[in-house]
Amino acid sequence: MTSLLKEIRSNPLLWPLALVPAVLAAQVIKPEAHTLLFLLSVAAIVPLAVLLSRATETVAAKTGDMIGGLLNATLGNLTELLIALAALHAGQYLLVKASIAGAIVTNALFMLGASFLLGGLNHHVQEYNRDSARLQAGLLFLATIAMLIPSVLTEANSTAAKLTQNLSAGLAVVLIVTYGLGLAFSLYTHREFFSGAGHTEPNEAQWPLGMALGTLAGVTVLVAFVSEVFVESVQQATTALGLSPAFVGFIIVALVGGAAEMVSAFSAARKDRLDLSVGIALGSAVQIALFVAPLLVLLSYVIGPMPMAVGVLECADKKSFRGRVHVKSYRSDLC
Repeated sequence: MTSLLKEIRSNPLLWPLALVPAVLAAQVIKPEAHTLLFLLSVAAIVPLAVLLSRATETVAAKTGDMIGGLLNATLGNLTELLIALAALHAGQYLLVKASIAGAIVTNALFMLGASFLLGGLNHHVQEYNRDSARLQAGLLFLATIAMLIPSVLTEANSTAAKLTQNLSAGLAVVLIVTYGLGLAFSLYTHREFFSGAGHTEPNEAQWPLGMALGTLAGVTVLVAFVSEVFVESVQQATTALGLSPAFVGFIIVALVGGAAEMVSAFSAARKDRLDLSVGIALGSAVQIALFVAPLLVLLSYVIGPMPMAVGVLECADKKSFRGRVHVKSYRSDLC
């Protein structure tokens, strides 16, 4: 605990942690101030991301960059998942799909490219595990094909709503199974091909593993609470600010949700740990495309007002409501 307090005092990026209780207090005292809650929650997630990055680096130093990158991607994607679940329950499928697409693009392009740039500015030559990058790129390509198939089918036959729903559910199951097999391949059966350098900065004091794991758990809980405030305020706040649901999902949710992974990936690249950066960036994109997005499709049958199709911007047929909501409450902008 002493090391954690010392880290907070010495790192100016962690000083805004005081905004976390401020957000929770404002949610109780003034819940109708949606714009204020929206801005406060966005600002509060940043120091939580920095703290998550520091704890993840300690865990990665003891477990290896492959597992460390997977752990960081999993915890970092928690924000996107919580936001998407709340939007899914509200029937805002456009926001859900825009946030998923924005997260994949942000991780695979912006985060990875910025990591290469920042690492190249500090180090003349950097190396990373090519086998790991090939596996992640192959999985992303598979997810892209799976997401395009329902869209092509809908374009070819606009009346094939039921077939698109069934196909989307089947593809969701296939993608989740594929993601599990990919994890087994890289972490168990052929892990010798995916081991990273696993080195750390020689002058950097590492936290005890127990404190790092406790910090990861605590920060994850705080991110969940702040994300809930963010979700509850984002709709009214963006309306007041004149922003569309597509822009909020593709840009704001993607950047806020990926803040934790970005801090970790950029920090690792500057310290010549490109294996960890690539593992975080591509691992997070693969996890969203092959696990989070298919999971949301399946959960839409349970918590959503209607089934959601993979990769299709249009809603399913109104008949798919199955009596859970009134058809006259349907609004096309929710989808």
